[in-house]
Amino acid sequence: MQQTPLFNLVLFLVLAVTLTTILYLGRGVILPIVAATILVYLMSAATAALARVPMLDRLPNGMLSFLVVLVFSLVVALFAAVVAATVRSIIEVIPGYEANLDRFIVGMADRLNLDATEMWDSLRTATIDRIDIEALTIALLGNFTSLGGMIFVILIYAAFLTGERMRFPAKIARALPEAGDAERVMSVVQQVNAQITTYLGVKTLINIILASICYVILWALGIDFALFWAIVIGMLNYIPYFGSYLGVAFPAVLSLAQFVSVPWTLLVTVLLTAAQFVVGNILEPRLIGRQLNLSPFVVLIALAFWGALWGIPGAMLAIPMTSILIIVLSQFRSTRFLAVLAAERLDPDPGLPARSRPAADEVSAP
Repeated sequence: MQQTPLFNLVLFLVLAVTLTTILYLGRGVILPIVAATILVYLMSAATAALARVPMLDRLPNGMLSFLVVLVFSLVVALFAAVVAATVRSIIEVIPGYEANLDRFIVGMADRLNLDATEMWDSLRTATIDRIDIEALTIALLGNFTSLGGMIFVILIYAAFLTGERMRFPAKIARALPEAGDAERVMSVVQQVNAQITTYLGVKTLINIILASICYVILWALGIDFALFWAIVIGMLNYIPYFGSYLGVAFPAVLSLAQFVSVPWTLLVTVLLTAAQFVVGNILEPRLIGRQLNLSPFVVLIALAFWGALWGIPGAMLAIPMTSILIIVLSQFRSTRFLAVLAAERLDPDPGLPARSRPAADEVSAP
């Protein structure tokens, strides 16, 4: 029976539903492994960068990889220490923040003449008085604490995967002895390696720059826990479109609770948003460009899907995970139309093998 695009689409949807169920039910085991695989790409970019540094270029690749793992371990330890210290400090100052916000709300109600009405008492009892800021803050910070613990597990997996990575080509050659099969698989792997390694390496550099700028702004304005919020902004910037501005919301709200000053809060918000705009709209396009070739609509769908599946870690991994999937789909004629639909730009791709090269009227995916 001849396979039609509709038949292939149905098979793909059945496979997608099955894999989604497995990914959701097994997220406790699968998520650290997937994150470790993505982290290996980031470590590969760091290793390649060290190999270009004078003096270090004389060291063997294994030694450079060890240095990268060591540096990442120290960074994770620093992150865990900052989170632990910040959680304790925030819990201590929350009562003062609540009192400040309460005075601010009472003052605003007094200026607007709301405190003289019975409606205000009923409205405050039904809304503001029911909000437990301490519980909400502890729940929010608990997500970062659990993420820090998971990163240690991810780092261990990544260290072992780094060692296995060197033997992967030989294993593929032995597992696929048929002529051309191993070369085809390695071609896909190399394409994934090139795109994801470059993207993650440059994106991480951009996030470090953004976090550094935000830290200077927060420190200069006297915002509490400036280092912690700068780290949060840098991490959330892995989430396209929404992550960076979500990171701005936390210190902005904190500044209102700390200083009880609307102008000061607006200044914090404007400066942090300006930093996000410059980095996201000027620096990032120059460094990353459009190398992953994903439609903005597909990016939104990927964020919604991986975020619903694995939460914040899933949203942070959405772009590299989706890019890998699109690259794989683009290598086979039966699924190539899905990769084309997901692409932002349509470029001719003359480099495909003859048996899977599209016709003259077809276009390439990423």
